[in-house]
This record gives sequence, structure tokens and C-alpha cells, in this order.
Amino acid sequence: MVMANPSLLIESIFIIFLLPCLSWSCPEYQKQALLQFKSSILAIDSSFHTLDSWNSSSSNCCLWGKVTCSSPSNSNSTSTSSVVIELHLSDLYAPLMPSNFLAPLFFIRSLRVLDLSRNYINGQIPALRLGNLSNLVHLDLSENSISGQIPALGFGNLSNLVHLDLSENSISGQIPALGFGNLSNLVHLDLSWNSINDQIPALGFGNLSNLVHLDLSWNFINGQIPALGFGNLTNLVHLALSWNSINGSISFQLFQLKYLQYLDLSSNRLSGELPEEIGNLTKLQQLSLSSNKFSNGIPSSILHLRELEELDLSDNALSMEIPSDIGNLSNLSSLSLGKNKLTGGVPASMQKLNKLNSLDLGGNLLTGEIPFWLFDFKDLQELYLEGNSLTWNDNMKIVPKCSLSMLSLRSCGLQGEIPEWISTQTNLVVLDLSKNQFHGPFPQWLAEFHFLSDLILSHNKLSGSLPTALFRSPELFILALSHNNFSGELPKTIGDAKSLLILMLDGNNFSGPIPQSISQISRLGLLDLSCNRLSGNIFPVFDPLVNLGYADFSSNQFSGEVPTTFPPNIKTLALGGNKFSGALPSNLTKLRNLQRLELQDNNISGELPNSLLQISHLRVLNLRNNSLQGSIPKTLSDLQNLQILDLSSNNLTGEIPTEFVNNLTGMIEAPLNPTSGTSGFAAAIAFSSSTIFSKSKTSGFAIPKAFSSKVFSTEFAVNELIVNWKKSKQGLSSHNIDMYFLLDLSNNQLSSEIPASLGALKALKMLNLSFNKLFGNIPASLGDLQNVEGLDLSHNKLSGPIPITFTKLQQLTTLDVSNNKLAGQIPVGGQMNTMANPNFYANNSGLCGFQIHVPCPEDLPPAPKLQEHDNKEEPWILKEAVGIGYPIGFLLTIGIIFLTGYFNPSPPSNSRRHHPHR
Repeated sequence: MVMANPSLLIESIFIIFLLPCLSWSCPEYQKQALLQFKSSILAIDSSFHTLDSWNSSSSNCCLWGKVTCSSPSNSNSTSTSSVVIELHLSDLYAPLMPSNFLAPLFFIRSLRVLDLSRNYINGQIPALRLGNLSNLVHLDLSENSISGQIPALGFGNLSNLVHLDLSENSISGQIPALGFGNLSNLVHLDLSWNSINDQIPALGFGNLSNLVHLDLSWNFINGQIPALGFGNLTNLVHLALSWNSINGSISFQLFQLKYLQYLDLSSNRLSGELPEEIGNLTKLQQLSLSSNKFSNGIPSSILHLRELEELDLSDNALSMEIPSDIGNLSNLSSLSLGKNKLTGGVPASMQKLNKLNSLDLGGNLLTGEIPFWLFDFKDLQELYLEGNSLTWNDNMKIVPKCSLSMLSLRSCGLQGEIPEWISTQTNLVVLDLSKNQFHGPFPQWLAEFHFLSDLILSHNKLSGSLPTALFRSPELFILALSHNNFSGELPKTIGDAKSLLILMLDGNNFSGPIPQSISQISRLGLLDLSCNRLSGNIFPVFDPLVNLGYADFSSNQFSGEVPTTFPPNIKTLALGGNKFSGALPSNLTKLRNLQRLELQDNNISGELPNSLLQISHLRVLNLRNNSLQGSIPKTLSDLQNLQILDLSSNNLTGEIPTEFVNNLTGMIEAPLNPTSGTSGFAAAIAFSSSTIFSKSKTSGFAIPKAFSSKVFSTEFAVNELIVNWKKSKQGLSSHNIDMYFLLDLSNNQLSSEIPASLGALKALKMLNLSFNKLFGNIPASLGDLQNVEGLDLSHNKLSGPIPITFTKLQQLTTLDVSNNKLAGQIPVGGQMNTMANPNFYANNSGLCGFQIHVPCPEDLPPAPKLQEHDNKEEPWILKEAVGIGYPIGFLLTIGIIFLTGYFNPSPPSNSRRHHPHR
């Protein structure tokens, strides 16, 4: 028997199967369309190589990368009948592509799959040309930069479409009422992470009866969930409407979607009670209603959802007790009930939740002991109990069976040293024990946790020095040890913590210099060393590429010149309350992105430099209580973003320049929607160490997309901005600082009239010009400061009346014009009627009004007057009285004298009168 040659056999098989494939070439017009698409990209980027296999020398485009062709209609045919049916063009790594670059692709009408995701396509959806692709089944344009609106009829011809993904673009406007009406075969529709800003159409999805997956999350959708909008979506399995502005109650139609497995309505404005009908969704596996305004109790019907794996009702206003039989939801792996008003204890039935991986009960009103069995769940990785009234049994010995990655016991009333049992949790990634009564040194075993990324021990009574091993962890992202009693010098190895994002050591007793190695932490974004006893006159020199955005060194004992060794992208720099001296350095202007500069309570001297105008983003400039001299530079008016300017308690002289207020647009008009938390002054920063982040299009912070990922977040309260506010020092919250507008020039030597142009600063909430040498009349234009709450003009040389226009100051709560030379009536009306503290008007030369209980001359009642006819008879009455009264008076006088014996005649001399002896 003759044996066949194996190599010849393999070669024959290869030829048999390959020969037909070699004949399957795409039509020439499709090849040219693809080459034209490539050449459009090459025209703007000659270094583009992703589509190198696409070239004119290759006759068969079916062999090109990212291209899929159909098989011949007849397998025995040698004709070139194959056509392009799939283009997988995601991640081309091409430069920014206008959407008109896609035009050649729309001539390939045989396309069934077109994937252009994760590119840099911009412009609007090419509606009309997309309509040519009537065979299209799968269209993916996600993660691009497409803008404009969804075309009203743009997808009308794509009746075969099964999968449509437009997520993560910049699409705005409304969801068209008829835009998806003909897509009756559609199974998957994703419009998430866009800027759609209208209501859900009343019947917008009514014809999509085959729809299984619908995602409208991360938009600006408002209004209510339409009563009829989801009724026909009887096959829906996945519905996501989270991170919008939807209000009202949950439409009852949603509870008729019997196949629903995933429902996410979180981060909206939904309100009312959770309806009992929620128990109808018996196939639900994941339910998130967090971050809404739901109130009252958790309905008992929720216990019917026996297939639930993840339940998130956190961050609402739910009250009453946790359902006692919640342990019957035996499939639960994640239970989040935090940030509500739930009362009672932790239900004992929870012991039955054997699959529990994450438990969040924090931020409620729970009472009783923390159950020891919480640490017996073998699969438990995340436990959040913070901010309740739960108590810890110090006699309870815990031997955890779990291996936790996240543990938060913040504000749980714990005391003593940090518990030893935590040392067994060597896989901890996040540990928050803040706001308790822990004392003693920093545990050495805790410093050696290798996986620890977020360590928050602030607001305790921990003491001693910091172990150097703490900064050897390559994974440490957040270290918050604020407000303890730590002391000693900061470890010189602090710079070894290369991954640090947040370092907060404020409110301790650290001393000595700042270690130079701290400048080597390239990812450091927030640094707070304030309120310690740190000293020295040499600051670390930060690399320009360091990401430091917020740095607070205030209330220490630093000296020397004002340091400028910070990266150019820094936004907040707080150096107040130290011993810095000398003039403001000229190279301060290299910090061009500064928004908040605090240098108050130092010994800075010299004049204000004109170069300050180069820091054009400044919004807060605080130079209070220094030794600055000279005049206020007119160039300060070029700081158009300035909203808080405090130059008080210096030695400034001259006038308040008119130019000084002409261009301060930041103080002229307050924003309609001031930001909070996401600006350069953010006081609360949320980070997660265990979640992959995607950048949110609605905020500056990174926020995870995954529903199942629990984000650990905590508030990092940075120092308030201390200002003279309404006659006392007050702190303005950094979280809401965008809401404040303030101008304080008090306690200087300014000598001029008050410029009338100050009245244009209508955003001002506080204006303080007291303790200067200002003279002249108070400008009537100050009555235009419609938002002003505090106005202090005291201790000057102002004269004339208080302007009647002050009655227009409807927000005014504090007015002080004392110690001037003002005269006239205090205006009456509006808020002026409530400005009735006499001390705030004292020591003026001629003020009057009911506010100080001094009547004005024009308010005194007139002297009483006699009637006119009485005045005419007055001379006649006087003459008659004299004529009659004189003779009567004479006769009465003579009669009285006679009766008293003065007129008795003397007896004769010989007739002596004898008196008998007694």
C-alpha cells in the first residue's frame, strides 16, 4: 500500500479551502469608498498607520483588517459576489475627525454592522446619509464627540436595526417623539452620558416592543416618568434612568414590566413613598433607587424580590425600621441603606444573608450594639456603619471570619486604642475610623498594610510621631490624619508615597521644616498642613508637572519671603497666619492659574504690585492685616474674576480709584447658578481606590460608571475663609465660596470721596470701608447694591444725609455709619426700618429719626396758637381791667388799714388810761 505524502495532503486541503476565499473580492466601488475614508484621515494626520492594510495595491478589500465580507451567494461560483457587511472601526487612534469624513462609508449599502466607537468623531449625526444603510443591524457611535440633536427622523429608514449605541457623546436637545418609531426590531438602545435636556416623550418608546436594553442615564432629562411611555416595552430587561433630573413619583407602568432584571433610577429627584407594587418585579436582580427624595418606610413587598442580588436605597429620606425579615432576600450580595433616617437596630435576620459582599447602613439613626455576627460573613468585603448611634461593646472579642477591603466606623463613639482585631484585615483598601475618641500612638501594624489606599483617622486623639513605614506603601492614595495630637517632625521619607492624591495633616502639633521630598509626589492634588507648629524659611520646590491644586500652609510659624515654589497649575494657595515678611515677590505671577490666594495675618510690606493683574483667574485675594503701603493700584480692576477682595488693616493711602471698580465683572453680576463642590474651591472630594473611573461630563470629578461598584466617598473639610462679616470674624465655607462677594478696604488711611461707581458692584454681599479718612457725601448709587447684606461706612469723615436710596437695599441686615459727620433724617422704608440700633448711628453731628429715638425738627408738633378774634379784643380788655381795678384796689387798702387801727386818733394828754394790777 502506498502511503500518501502528509505535506501534499495538507497543501491540497489548504488550496481547496483557500481558492474560493481568494476569489471573494469586494466590489471596486466599496474598495474605493474605504480608501477614500482612509485618505481623509491621512490628509490631516500623515502619521496615521492603523489602517495600513488598506491600500490600492491589494485588489481584495475583504482581506483588509477591520473589514468583514459576506460569503458568495453560490459556493460553486467563481464570480466576485462578496460584499462588505461589517466594519469594526473602533479605536482607530486617529486625530479629531469631522463627521463628514464618514460620508464614503454610507455608500456601502450592504453594511450590517458599523462600529465607530471610541474615536474622536465630532459634528452632528449625518442623518440623511445614514439612511442609505437600510440593511444595518448594529450601529455603534459611542464614546466620540458627536454633538447636536438626535435627528427627528434620522433613523427612520434603518428598520432592521437591532443595536443602537450613541452613548458618551455630547448630544443635546430632546429625544424625538418619532425618531425611533420605525425601529420596531430594536433590542438595544443606549443614549447614556450625553446632554439630552428635555422630558422623556410621552409615547417616545411605545413602538419598541422588542426592546430589551434601554439606557438614558447620565443626561439632563427632566420632568416626570411618562405614564404611558414604557407600557408597551413588555420585553424590557434592563432600564437605566439614573443621574438625571427626573421628578415626581415612579410611574406604575414600570411595575408591569415583568421581565425586568435591572432597574436603576438613582440620582434623580423622585419623591413620595416607595409603592407596594414594587414587589411585582419578581425577576429583579439589581435595584437602585438611591439619591432621590423617597420618604416613609421601606415597603414590606420588597421582600417578594427573592432574586435580588443588589439593593440600593441609600441617600433618601426613608424612615422607620429596616424590615425585620430582610434576611429572607437570601441572594443579596450588596445591600445599601445608608444616608437615610432609618431607626431601630440591625435586624437579626440579616445573619441569613450568607452571600453578602457589601453592607452599607451608615448615616442613619440606628441604635443598639454593633452585632458581632457582622464579622462572621465569610464573603463580606465592604462594611459601612458610620454616623449612627450604634454602640461598641468593648468586652466583645471579635475574631473576624471575613476579609474586609473597605471598613467605615466613622462617628461610632469608639474609644481607647485602635482595635487590635483590625490588624487581621490585611487586605484593607479603605479604612475610616474618623470622628471617634481613639487615643494612643499610630499602630505600627497599620503602617505596614501594603494594600491600604485610603486611611482616614482624622478627629481623634491620637498622639506621638508618624511611623516612617506609613509612607512606604506604593498604593496609598488618601491619608487624612487631621485634628489629632500628633507631634514631632514630619518623616523625611514622606515623598516615598508616590501615589498620594490627598494628604491632610492639619490641626496637629507637627513642628520643624516641611520635608523636601514632599515635592516629589507627582500625583498630589490636595495638601493641608495648616494649624501646626511647622517652621522654616525654605519651602520645597515642586516640579511643574506636579498636580497640586490645593495647598494650605496657614497658621504655622513659617518666615522669610512669600514662597513661590509651587507648580503653575495650583488653584488655591493659603499662606495666612504665618510670619512671612518683605514685599510681594514679582515671580508670584508665574502661578497664573491661581483662583484663591490667602496671605492675611503676616508681616508683608511694600506696595501692591501692578503685576498682580497677570494672575487673571484670581477670585479670592486676601491680604488682610499686613503692612502694605502706598495706593491701591488701578490695575486691580483688570482682575475680572475677582469676587472676594480683602485689603483691610494695612497702611494703604490715597483714593479709591474709579477705575478700580469699572472692570470687576466678578462683583458686578452674581451667577444665576453658583457652583459648589466642583469648583477650584471644592471642599468635598470623592475618590475611590478600588474602582476604574470615567470622567463625568457634568462635573470635574471622576465618577465610576459601573452600577455594581460601591464608591467609597468621604468629605474632606478644608479650612474656611475667615473674613470680617457683619461686624465679626466669620468663616465662609470653602464648599460654597462661589456664593460670596465681598470688598473690604477697612482700617487703612484712604482719603477721598467714595466713588459713585461702587454702586455698580451689584453682586456684593458685604462692603466695608470703615476706619479710613473718607469724606464727602455718601453716593446715592450705593442704594443700587441690591444684594448687599452688610454695609459699614463707620469711622470716616463723611457728611451730608444718608441717601434715601438705601430704602432699596432689600437684603440689608447690618448698616453702620457711626462716627462720621452725617446729618438729616435717617431714611424710612424697606429694610431701613429694621436698622434701629442707635450704636450704628452714634457720634454724628445731626442725624435724627425714629431709629435713634431722636425726632427730626420737621416732625415736632407746632406750638399752640390763639384764635384770631381773641387776639383782636386783647387791647380793650387790658384797658378796662386797669380802669376798674385801680380804684377798687385803693379803697380795699384804706379799709384794711382803718380796721387794723393805724388810723385811730391819739387820746388827750390829761386823760391817762389806768390798767388794773394783776
